[in-house]
Amino acid sequence: MSEPPARPVGLRERKKARTRATIREHALALFREQGYYATTIEQIADAAEVSPATFFRYFPTKEDVVLQDDFDVISLGALAEQPPELGPIAAFRAAAATTFAALNAADRARFRETMELTAAIPEIRARAIDEFVRTINQIADAIALRAGRSADDFEIRTIAGAIIGVVMSATAPESTDTWNVEGMSDVADVFARIDRGLEYLERGLPL
Repeated sequence: MSEPPARPVGLRERKKARTRATIREHALALFREQGYYATTIEQIADAAEVSPATFFRYFPTKEDVVLQDDFDVISLGALAEQPPELGPIAAFRAAAATTFAALNAADRARFRETMELTAAIPEIRARAIDEFVRTINQIADAIALRAGRSADDFEIRTIAGAIIGVVMSATAPESTDTWNVEGMSDVADVFARIDRGLEYLERGLPL
């Protein structure tokens, strides 16, 4: 028998992406309308017209509906497209610039809303640590592929961890020249700060 066509798989993936985006869109709308703590997973599922079980298939916790977006997927795709002669940090800088340039007004608003919720809700900030660990693994995979090495390679993971360390430092609410008194930030400023940190890392962190 011949292999089945690839198109149905693509359709399923697109349907999953739409469901995921719909859940997240309704969750953020409810958070804006009635507050994070007053919003339940059951309310989010009802608004998105899915079951609570379906919600949990896409987002393990309520915090994840804020933190897990498509920006990291887009950035990793941009990283894979960078010229092979670029070092890993330079390639990540270029990927971040490409990702920022591709953001439209709605993307920037959603990115900003995510940062605001993360700054305001302690549970989201705590869960963000897990997300950073997950992202280290993703970046290590991407760098390893570019370098032709294992993702478990100590040096590969050290580079990935250093990159995420820069991102964490650049986006921390305590960073007074990034966040204003309401805990909000301009997205362009955040990306500029990340790029500044990566450039400093690329120079070897001289003092």
